[in-house]
Amino acid sequence: MKMNEDTNEENLIGVYSRLPVTPVSGDGVKIEDAEGKGFLDFVAGIAVNSVGHCHPKVVEAIKKQSEKLIHCSNLYHIPSQAKLAKKISEISFADKLFFCNSGTEAMEAAIKLARRASDGHEILAAEGSFHGRTIGSLSATWKEKYKKPFKPLVPGFSFVKYGDVKSLEEKISEDTAAVILEPVQGEGGVNIPPEGYLDEVREICDENSTLLVFDEVQTGFGRTGKMFGYQHSNIEPDIMGMAKSLGGGFPIGAMGASKKVAEKLEGSDHASTFGGNPLACEAALASIEVIEEEKLVSRSREMGIYFRDRLKEIDKDWIKDVRGLGLLIALETEGKAADILKRGLNEGILLNKLGDDTLRFVPPLTVKKSQIDRVVSIIE
Repeated sequence: MKMNEDTNEENLIGVYSRLPVTPVSGDGVKIEDAEGKGFLDFVAGIAVNSVGHCHPKVVEAIKKQSEKLIHCSNLYHIPSQAKLAKKISEISFADKLFFCNSGTEAMEAAIKLARRASDGHEILAAEGSFHGRTIGSLSATWKEKYKKPFKPLVPGFSFVKYGDVKSLEEKISEDTAAVILEPVQGEGGVNIPPEGYLDEVREICDENSTLLVFDEVQTGFGRTGKMFGYQHSNIEPDIMGMAKSLGGGFPIGAMGASKKVAEKLEGSDHASTFGGNPLACEAALASIEVIEEEKLVSRSREMGIYFRDRLKEIDKDWIKDVRGLGLLIALETEGKAADILKRGLNEGILLNKLGDDTLRFVPPLTVKKSQIDRVVSIIE
């Protein structure tokens, strides 16, 4: 990549290790960089662009709203916010919604609500979890490398083994305000819990008068082949965090809860200046409309099965595992993740790795079989 005035980053704090790609435009599953090279994007803004880059309906919604009103304070009524809350309530368990700007803010709100709505204060999260980078959500995140530089964190957080009911039974107590889980762990390696695990967790929480919180920031809005990841089970959580795919690429987060639990936050001092602004809500309404009209939930399920089957056909002794739900897929290798990512860049494919061994695939839900076949051929 040629360095020019636009890519001179001497005034940026270097918190990111950037790959040598400068995207300037996108359409569906494809993006183009500043030098005119095209890429298939199997990262999708890290599971954000589920309806594809610059979907016409999302673009039009943003255009129309930006010409009328971009932002106003939550001191006033915002019709599109109320409409979005109603829509999410119709497609999920959540009776009430609170809007913010990101996944980490959604989980921060979920933690605050859990503590306010419970007699306990302890929070149980899972080994391998990732819930965000603010101090509260970071306290519920497992990986030590994210946490160590910022300690001391918020007290009252403990961890149990993901997918292990016995581990939860041993840790939960009358002081446990909530159990926080991802229906599928994304950042932790696309870890899928054993069948029936979430149902058993719900039962244990009920027996201990403990709230159940699901982090659906990555798994929500069709990513796993259901509208929400919890819908692969037979239960519902009390609280749920959402973001990523919600806005069709535009930043917006949400925390939803059952009416009984949500009422505990009403009249509190929790708030968000930008949360649920008219522009973000119109983008989200358009994105959900696209997901429903284009049947992207079932498409995610079908393309996910096809993608995993194609990956399993690769006859290489360095492949250890293929796993996933819908279009949240992992390919676990023996130290080949960086090599494959580099080859992908050279061949016009954007891929994402989790450590040295695992590749995570989260393409737009509009991805085609021919595009999946191209990625598989690169890996082969």
